[in-house]
This record gives sequence, C-alpha cells and structure tokens, in this order.
Amino acid sequence: MPKLSRSLPNPQAVTYRIHINIAVRDLILCPIPCLYLVASGGVRNDSSEEEQIIRQPVTAFTFSDEEEDTKRIVRSAKEKRYEEITNLIKQIRNFKKNKDMSSLLSSFEDLMRAYTKALPVISKEENGLTPRFYLRCLVEVEDFVNEVWEDRDGRKNMSKNNSKSLTSLRQKMRKYIKDFEEEMTKFRSSPDQGDDEEEEEKDQDSDSDDDEDSHPVVTKKPSVEPAPEPKQKKAAAADDDEDDGSDSSYWGSDSDSSSSSSDDETQYQNVRERFLKKPGADKDDKKEAKESTKDSKRRGHKKKPEREESSDGEGEWETVKGGVAMPSEKPKMFAKDAEINIDLVVKKLNEIVAARGKKRTDRREQIELLHELLIVSEQHNLGSAVSIKIKFAIVSSIFDYNPKVSDAMKPEYWAKLLEQIIDMLDRLNAAKDVVINETILEDHEVYDAAPYQLRGCVLTIVERLDEEFIKLLKECDPHSNEYVERLKDETRVCSIIDKVQEYLERQSENDAELCRIYMRKIEHLYYKFDPQVLQQKQGQVASDVVTSVQVMDKLCKFVYDKDQTDRLRTRAILSHVYHHALHDNWFQARDLILMSHLQETIQHSDPPTQILYNRTMAHLGLCAFRHSNIKDAHNCLVDLMMTGKMKELLAQGLLPTRQNDRTKEQEKVEKQRQMPFHMHINLELLECVYMVSAMLIEIPYMAEHEFDARRRMISKTFYQQLRSSERQSLLGPPESMREHVVAASKAMRNGNWLACRNFIVNEKMNAKVWDLFYQADDVRTMLTRLIREEALRTYLFTYSHVYDSISMASLAETFELDPSVVHSIISKMIINEELMASLDDPTHTVVMHRSEPSRLQSLALQLTDKVNSLVDYNERVFETKQGFFNRGGNQGNFRDRQNYDRRGQDWGRQRRERGERAY
Repeated sequence: MPKLSRSLPNPQAVTYRIHINIAVRDLILCPIPCLYLVASGGVRNDSSEEEQIIRQPVTAFTFSDEEEDTKRIVRSAKEKRYEEITNLIKQIRNFKKNKDMSSLLSSFEDLMRAYTKALPVISKEENGLTPRFYLRCLVEVEDFVNEVWEDRDGRKNMSKNNSKSLTSLRQKMRKYIKDFEEEMTKFRSSPDQGDDEEEEEKDQDSDSDDDEDSHPVVTKKPSVEPAPEPKQKKAAAADDDEDDGSDSSYWGSDSDSSSSSSDDETQYQNVRERFLKKPGADKDDKKEAKESTKDSKRRGHKKKPEREESSDGEGEWETVKGGVAMPSEKPKMFAKDAEINIDLVVKKLNEIVAARGKKRTDRREQIELLHELLIVSEQHNLGSAVSIKIKFAIVSSIFDYNPKVSDAMKPEYWAKLLEQIIDMLDRLNAAKDVVINETILEDHEVYDAAPYQLRGCVLTIVERLDEEFIKLLKECDPHSNEYVERLKDETRVCSIIDKVQEYLERQSENDAELCRIYMRKIEHLYYKFDPQVLQQKQGQVASDVVTSVQVMDKLCKFVYDKDQTDRLRTRAILSHVYHHALHDNWFQARDLILMSHLQETIQHSDPPTQILYNRTMAHLGLCAFRHSNIKDAHNCLVDLMMTGKMKELLAQGLLPTRQNDRTKEQEKVEKQRQMPFHMHINLELLECVYMVSAMLIEIPYMAEHEFDARRRMISKTFYQQLRSSERQSLLGPPESMREHVVAASKAMRNGNWLACRNFIVNEKMNAKVWDLFYQADDVRTMLTRLIREEALRTYLFTYSHVYDSISMASLAETFELDPSVVHSIISKMIINEELMASLDDPTHTVVMHRSEPSRLQSLALQLTDKVNSLVDYNERVFETKQGFFNRGGNQGNFRDRQNYDRRGQDWGRQRRERGERAY
C-alpha cells in the first residue's frame, strides 16, 4: 500500500487510512456522492439499517502543493460532443459574416463529421430527434447560401476560390439537408422557440434515474446539506473499496452518517467546494453567461425561464449547465417594484434608441422592445406625447431594418411601415397640442404639460417613405401582378402626404417645409391624366368642380412664391408645364416654358431635374402635335431624337455599353435614377410623332429645293431612314413603324396623298401608335387634313414647271379639300415667294410664271459648275507637281509666286465675268 501524503495523528482512525489519490479519484468520478461518502464515513447498508458503527471525529486534511495545482474537469460524452458541435457552429457564423466561402466549406464539412460522431449520444439523449441548435445552424447556412447564390453581382466580385467553394458548398448543402427536411420545415414554422424547450418537455417524461445521468448538476440554493446519494453510485463506491482490499466492516453504517455532528459538515465543506468549483470560476461563469446571452439574442429567440419553485417550499432550484449558471430568463424592461412614469419610460426609450446603428444590435429585437415599451406607456396612460415619440422611434427602427440603403425593403416590413406611419400621423393630427420639430433639442422636450414639444422631423419620414416606394416599384417586374399590388399602395402613400400636409399647414411656421411637402404631392400628381379637365372644357362637367389642373396651379404658385432654392422652383415649373401639356393646354404650357428660360440654364441642373426637363419637352411635343403645330412638335422632339439615346435621356432604361463605356458604379447610379414603369412615355409613340412631323416638313422642302445644291437637312434622323431605304434593291410591303413612314414619304413626294394617308393611318399603325392618344379619332382626322395640305404643296413644287395654269377647283377635287383652303395655301406660297405664279380670280386658276429654269436646264447648270471646279483643281495640282515653287533661287521663287497669284486672279475675274458660281 503506498505511503500517505500526510499521516493522521489519531491511531484509532484505522478506517481512514486510505491513500489520498484514491479519494481524489472517487471524487472526480462522482463528485457529490463521494463527498457524501467522505462526510458520512460509511456506506448505507439497506439490509442492516439498525446496525451502527461508532466513529470518532476525524480531523480535516489538506492537499499538497502539487495536487492543488492540478485542475480537472469532469465532462460527460454529451458535453464533449455538443461542445465540439457548438464551437464549429460559432466558426461557421463568423465565416458567414466575413463571407469566407472556402473556410465556411471546410467548417461545414467538419460539422457534418462531428454530428455523425455524436449520433449515438444524440439518439440516446434526444430520443432520436435532431437538436434545435443544430437545425438552426442548418437553416441559417441554407438561407445564407441561397442569398449569396441569388446575388449575381456579388458572385461576380468574388474571388475564384470563394466562387468555387460556394458552388461546392451549395451542392453539399442540398444533398445533406435531405435527411432533415421535415424537421427543418417544423423549425421554420416556429423559429423563435427556445433551443432548450424540447429538452425540458422530454425531461418531464423521462425516469428519475435517467434524469440523474443525463441532466445537468442541480444544486439547492438555501440548503447547505449535501445532495442524497444515488444507489448506483453507492454500489459502485462499495465495489471500489472492496477491490482495494479494505474490509467493509471498517465503514460505518448509515445511522452514523445521520447522527454525525455539524463539525463533520464544516470539516468537509472545504473539500466539497474545492472540487465543485475551481479557482476563478466566478469570472468564467459571468463571462460564459454573457456570451450565452448574446448568442440567444443574436439568434432572435427568447429563452424560457428555467427557474421553478421547489416543491418542498424551501426555496427555488437553479439548473446549472457544465458548472456555469446560465441566464434564466430575458431581462425585464422594468423592475417589479419600479414606478412607471414618463421619466422612466423616456429613459428606457433613449437606452433602446442608443443601440441603433451599432454593430451587434439585433434590429428585430429592438423593434420588439419598442413595441413592448409602447404597450407599457399606453397601459399607464402616460400621454399622447410619449406614445408619438415611441411611434417615431418604431418607424425609424423599421427603416433601419433594411441593411442596404440602395436595395428595397422586404414587402412585409413595407406593410408594417405603412401601418405605423399612418397610426403615428393619426395620433399626431388628433393631438392638436403636440409639436414635432427638428429644431427642438432633446433636453428641451416636454412630455408632461401642453403644448408638448418633441424632437423629430415628420417630413423626413415622408420623403424616405416615398423613396422606398419608388425602390419597391423598381424592384418588381413591371409586367407581373406583383407590380400592380405594389402600385395600389400609392393611394396610401398619397394619403400619408396629405396628412403631413395638413399637420404642417396647421403649424404654418416654416415655408420651406411646406414647399417640400407640396413638391412631394406635385410629383405624385403631375404625370396623371384627369379626364374631368377635358370634360370641363367641353361643358360636360360643372365649372365649380375642382380638377387636378386647379390643384397643380395652387401648389405650384405657392412654390414659385415661397421657395428659396432654385431647384424646387425649377421642378415645380417643369411639372406644371408637363401637366398642362398632358391636358392639351398648349398655349399655357408654351408660355410658361418660354417665360422661365429653362432651356438656357437646364444644363447646370442636377440629373433628376434634367430628366424631368426631357420628359416635359417630350409631352410638350405631343401636345403641339395634337394641336397641329407640326413645327413646334418637331422642335420639341428633335433634341431627344438626334442623340439616339432617347431611352437614357428619359430614364426608361440603359442602352448596352460598348467597350466598357460605363463602370459598375456608374451603371448602379443610373439604374437608381430610372423612372418607375407606370411613369414611362411610349418611345414608339414619340418616335412616330417625330418622324411624321419631319415628313410633313421635310418632303415639301425637298420638293421646293430639289435642284438646290446647298439644300440643308432639317431632320438628320429622317434623312438617314430615307437613305437606307433608297439603298435597298428590293422593297416589300412596310412592316415596322419606320417603314410605314418612309413609304408614306415616297407617296407624298409623288403627290399621292391617298397612298400616304393609308400608310400612316391603318389598323397596324392605329394599334401601335394612334390609339394611345386620349381622343384618337380627332388625332387621325387632324393628321389626314395635314397630309392633304402638305401633299398639295409638294405637288405644286414638283409639277409647277409642267403647267401653264392650274384650276383650283380641280386641285380641291384631287386632294379633297375645300376651295377656300386651296386658295389660302396657294396664296401663302405666292406671298412667301415659294411659288412663281399668280391667281386669276375670274377663272379661279393659278397662272404659272416661267422665270425659273426647267429641270433639264437646272441639271445642266449643276453639271457646268462641277466641271469647272474639277478643271481648276486639276490645273493647280499639275502645277504643284511640276515644281512651280522650286525653280531658280529665292528671287525666282518670289517671281514665280507672283506669277501664280496673278494667274489665280485672272481665273477669278474670268469666272466672275461669266457669272458662274464657285464651289
């Protein structure tokens, strides 16, 4: 038998001559029962309970220095396996934050292997069910992988290694979670349930013996007595003692243990504490408790209270996991005995809001806390000012829930946001004595006496809401039902704007804020067509009915008068012109745009204002076309069509880039400027109106200046379409809109107005273009009339040299025009010196004057000019090649240069004498 580390002084204590290492071993294997064994000094013998062995008190022994340094921790197989899985889950979450796909892949593979090793323990402890924390990890990884996979732009920016790891992880993940599909589905239905709730339900059904083995150590706070010893542990301890060669008669019976004095308890209490708790455990316990609390908050679920009242009424039991006291429940908002008043609630609100924007703040939990605080304030009737302040914080928290400002928020949070803002504004308008202003400092806020004063800006919330609404519309497919559903929310957004307008008008302190809210209302109104405006013009609606034109006039005039920034005034003018042009108020729109002189300064404005200017000019051109002002319509649309980037100028899409003209950042910014689909202008309609206007102007001009070599181009785009059509060797019937316009132009050039009208106005063109106008029949009638008039002018320009005189009655019959209209057109042509003719009123004929050269003579003159210019050019080139300037010395060069200049002067004089034109 080995020697004792320290011998006992009492010689009668033979029963206690046991090696200290054996005692330590027994304590390590079974801490609580062995302590009870040492304290009692014997093993309970159920067969002979009456027999007692009297023992003398034993002095407390201590440990050597070497044994005190060794720190051993006893852990079960479940704790070892669960700890390994938990550590891997923490690594996976860290790699998710960093988006380190290669490390995430390796950690996920290690997690699968660790879970496979732990399957025997899990099947025994969890009754074959997968632990909730493992299911939570699988769900988080699956959602993360799907999110990264759907983000195509993010995948393009990944490194090659991370991209490859993401593909492998996605394949392995989809294959691995097939065995957990049902459990993961149940978990997704109730993700907020605590991870330990299922374990507690299973623990209630298990046996008491299994509880001792599988559950954590349970200690009773108020009691100092050691826990009772299980029978299995006693038997194991007895077997160990018999194996060591000690006789069982040396150990006292159970009666001795019950009659032992309190001195024995105090003697061995040091030993119990030494093995139950290691040095520095208090700090470790606090640290682990904090980490577990953070993890539970980060997962977003509430811990179920683990404290239960003891059945014996002696106190309460606390479950201790792994020797560390876990936080039993979620910290309460207020103490039980706290007096809920305004100061306390405002202080708690400031604490919650102070965590806003920090790195590890749980946004969902922050919203829940604010809702709970609102309920508390309403239960204690703390007043409308406190409720509005909390509502204001809830709205801000919902805005913050979206991590990326450039992306649209989720639809469910958008619906919550609308509800909260409407509720807040209803409260604000109901409480007439609450004032919210961003100039009020937080220290000067008043909650307890009217007038209540709060710090904040309702206008900023509305502007942010409007921006989020536009982003939501851009995110949806414009041809889907989802876009229609999102567009229905515009009525709620407009009602919110009206409520804020009502509140600001009641305050009537700041004109700048009123201008801003008026502009928000204008931007939701200026592009909408109101049929009552045209019905009111026609007398179908009473004049006292308020239409959108009158509302726009009121709002815009206020902005003109009160705005201190040029930007809002400029946007108000453009919106006002747009709305007038949309309702055929051509003269009002034209006068307003000309008086503003915006066309001279618009290039210095910001891009959104330039986009609004382009949209306004497009609708102004359509309005001029409906009013048969063809030249004005052409002038309004020519700048948009000349560039070939009409889609980009109107912010209705991006053209494909050539050789990386745009960077990704520039493309992202331009996408953010795009207009929602319901505000788009039909590009084919614009192009058709422009082409038809160019045809009605250009074809008569070409017929008038057919033999003029210096003829200028009015519309470059129209000329390009004509040239491309002339180059084609085989032409079929027109199909596209451009081909219809080109075919109509050729027919008009020949004076065939009927064919021209049929190419412009037909079923295909009606469906594509003309039916898009509000009063399509009036537009088609106007267009037919213009085609007849311009075809008549083209006919006179083309065939005037053939006739000596033309009857106006025959012209009116040919072109189906009134004789008065024919007389008016020909008179204007004669006055403007476009046609060399005169009117004979008695005979109603047009007498042609043959002062102009014939077609053959005009071609001969053109040929003569070109031949003369070629001869002059060839002579100069020949003289230069012969070394005209290189003969003789400097004096010869000077003389030759004089001769050359003199000959050039002679040529010029001869040409002037002949009356020829030099080109």
